Amino acid sequence: MTAIGATSATGIAGAGAPRVGAAPAAPGNSNAPRSVRRGFIAGAETWLAIGVVIIVGLLVVPLPPIVLDGLLALSIALSILVLLVTLGTGDPIEFSSFPSVLLLLTLLRLGLNVSTTRLILGRGYAGEVINAFGHFLIGGNFVVGLVIFLILVVINFMVITKGAGRIAEVAARFTLDAMPGKQMAIDADLGAGLIDENEARRRRQEVARYADFYGSMDGSAKFVRGDAVAGLVITAVNLVGGFIIGMAQQGLSASESLATYTSLTIGDGLVTQIPALIVSTAAGIIMTYGNSSTGIGSVVAAQVMHQPRAMGMAAVILAGLAILPGLPALPFLTLAGVAGTLAWRNRVKVSTLPEAQTAKSGAAAATAAAPAAQMKELLQVEPLEVELGYALVPLVNEAQAGDLLQRIGIMRRQVAVELGIIVPPARIRDNIQLSPTEYAIKLRGVRVAGGEVMPRYMLALDTTGTAMPVEGIRTTDPTFGMAALWITPDRSIEAEAAGYSVVEAPTVLSTHLMETIRRHAGDLLSRQDVRELVDGIREIHPALVDDLIPNKLSLGTLHRVLQRLLREGLPVRDLVTILETLSDAAELTKDAEVLTEHVRRSLATVVAQIFADPDGCVRGITVGPRLEAALMQLLTPRPVREGGPALEPDQLTGLLRALNELTTAARRDGRTRPLITPPALRVGVRRLVEPILPELPVISLGELPPQMPVQSLAMWELPRVS
Repeated sequence: MTAIGATSATGIAGAGAPRVGAAPAAPGNSNAPRSVRRGFIAGAETWLAIGVVIIVGLLVVPLPPIVLDGLLALSIALSILVLLVTLGTGDPIEFSSFPSVLLLLTLLRLGLNVSTTRLILGRGYAGEVINAFGHFLIGGNFVVGLVIFLILVVINFMVITKGAGRIAEVAARFTLDAMPGKQMAIDADLGAGLIDENEARRRRQEVARYADFYGSMDGSAKFVRGDAVAGLVITAVNLVGGFIIGMAQQGLSASESLATYTSLTIGDGLVTQIPALIVSTAAGIIMTYGNSSTGIGSVVAAQVMHQPRAMGMAAVILAGLAILPGLPALPFLTLAGVAGTLAWRNRVKVSTLPEAQTAKSGAAAATAAAPAAQMKELLQVEPLEVELGYALVPLVNEAQAGDLLQRIGIMRRQVAVELGIIVPPARIRDNIQLSPTEYAIKLRGVRVAGGEVMPRYMLALDTTGTAMPVEGIRTTDPTFGMAALWITPDRSIEAEAAGYSVVEAPTVLSTHLMETIRRHAGDLLSRQDVRELVDGIREIHPALVDDLIPNKLSLGTLHRVLQRLLREGLPVRDLVTILETLSDAAELTKDAEVLTEHVRRSLATVVAQIFADPDGCVRGITVGPRLEAALMQLLTPRPVREGGPALEPDQLTGLLRALNELTTAARRDGRTRPLITPPALRVGVRRLVEPILPELPVISLGELPPQMPVQSLAMWELPRVS
C-alpha cells in the first residue's frame, strides 16, 4: 500500500547540533573529528589494498615457513573474529561488508594452500603450525586425521554451505520481490506527511542496502562451496604428489614417504578447513537470523530462559535418563541439576518481580488489544485510492525515473487552490487482480473511474476531430472520452504536426485523477474538513464565524451547502463571502438547498468566470418559451392552468434525449456548455437532468452579472403539436 500526495516541506530540526557524547573539536579546528575519521578510513583503505596485493602474491611468491606460520595463525584469528562479530550483530546490514570479507578470506586460504603445497612438495616441511596439526592434534594416527579432515569437509560442504546457500538464494529472491512494495510504503508515509524527504531517502537507501546484501550473499555462498571443493583437490594432490616426490626424488621408502607427506597434508587440510568451517558457520548465522536490536546470543538466551517450564521438563527427562541401566549417571544428573536450577531461578523471576508482573499484564492487554487494532485498521475506508496493475508500478517508483508521485502532489495543490478544499492524500496500491496496464480510482472503497495506460507509449488526443491519420493503437481518452491513439515516443512530433495533442502516460493518469477529484469534490469533503476550514476563517474573521456557527446554522448545514456547491463545480475558496451570505439568509430559512441558491447568486462573478469564453460572453443551451411554461407548471406547486401544456413521462424522456444530443453538439474542445435556465427553474431542472446528464452544468440568469452577455448556442424546446 502506498499513499501519495504533496511533498512534505518539513525540515530537519537540530541538524547542526553536536552529537551527544561526541569528542570536542580541537581548538581552532572545528573539523578535527571529521578529519581524523577521514584519515582513519583512508588508512584502512590503504592497508586493505596492501593486504589484497599480499594475498595475490601468495599465489606466486614462495614464503619461508616462519612467515607462513604467521599467516596461518592470522587466517585462524580472522575467521574467529568474523564469527564473533556475526554473533554480536543485531541486523544483517550492520555487517554488510560480509560478502567482501568472505571473498577475501577465501582468497587468503587458497593463497595459503598454494604456499603450503609449494613447501610440502618442495621441502617436506611447511612450518610448525602445520606440523602441530599433523602430529599433535591427530595423535600421530594418519587414518584418524584423514577421517577427521573428510568429516570436516562433508560438514562444511554438504550441511552448512549448502543450507546457507539455499537460504541466501531464497532471501535474495524475496527481498527483490518485496522492493516495489517497500518503496511504495515509503512513498505512502512521505505523502501522508509522516516522514520528510530526508527520512524517505534514508529508508530507500536502506531498502537498497538489504537487496544488495542478500543478492551479494547469494553469490558469496558459491565462494564457500568452491573453497571446500578446492580443499579436497589440493589435499588429494598433496597426498599423491608428496608420495611420488618422496620416493622418486628424496629416496624415501614407501612407508616413510607415506608417513611424512600424509602427516603434512592432513595438517595442511585441517589448518585451512577449520577456518573455512568457522566462516561458513558465520555465513549461515547471518543468513538465518533476522534483524533485531540485539545480537543473536542475547536473543537466544532471552527466548530460551523465558520458558522455565521447558527447562524444568528437560531437567526431569535428564534425571530419568540417569537412572536407566547402562547409562552413566553423573553427566545426566549434572545436566539435570543445571537445567532444574535455571528453571527455578527464571520461574522465581517471572512470578515475583513487579516488572515481570507488569510486563505479563501488559502482554495480556497487548494480546487483547492487537486484534482490536487490526480490526480497526481493516474497518477504515480510505477517502481516495488509486489501484495500479503491476506494469504501472514503475510510474511511481523513483528508482525507475517514475514521477507520478510528484505530478499528483502538484495536482493536489492545484485542486486545493481551485476549489478551496483540503484534498486528502491518494492511497496508491498495486492490485494483481487488475490487468497489467489498468488502473482504478476509488472513493471510500467504491470504484468511480478507471482506464488503461500504456507506460512506454504517449497518448495522442484528437481534440478537434480533424487530425490526420497517424500510426498507433486506437483508444479513447479515459478522462474526457475523446478519440485518441497510443503512439511510440519517436512519433510524437509527427502526431503533433498532424493535429494531435500529445501527452505522456503519467499525465493521462494524473489528469484523470484530477478530474475525478473535481467531479467528486463534494463527496471528498468531510465534516472534519469543514471544521478545519471554519477554524482557519475564525482566526481572521472571528465575529463572522461566531455570529453564524452555531447561533444561526449548524456545522452540518454548512457542510451540506458546501457539498452542493462542489458537486456542481463551484469552488468554495471565497469562504468569507459564503459565510456572510449564509448569515443573512439563515434568518429566513434553514433549508440547505435554498441556502445554496442564495450562495450561488452571491458568487455571480465566480460563475461568470467559470463559464465565460475568452471574449467575456457566456455561451450555452437555453430553454425555449414553451418548455419553460411546461416546466414551470411541472416543477412549481401552483395548479396547472386550463389549456396549458402538460408533460407526460414519454415527453420527458424525449426531451432528455434531445438535451443530450444538444449537449454533445455544443461541446467544444472537450468543454461542456452549460444549460441556462430562468432563476425559478434552476433547482428543478437540475434535479430533472442530473440522473441522465450528471456532468451538465445548470446555471440561471440570476447567477450571472447583469452586464454579462449571454449567447444561445442551441435551444431546448418542446416540440410543436401538429
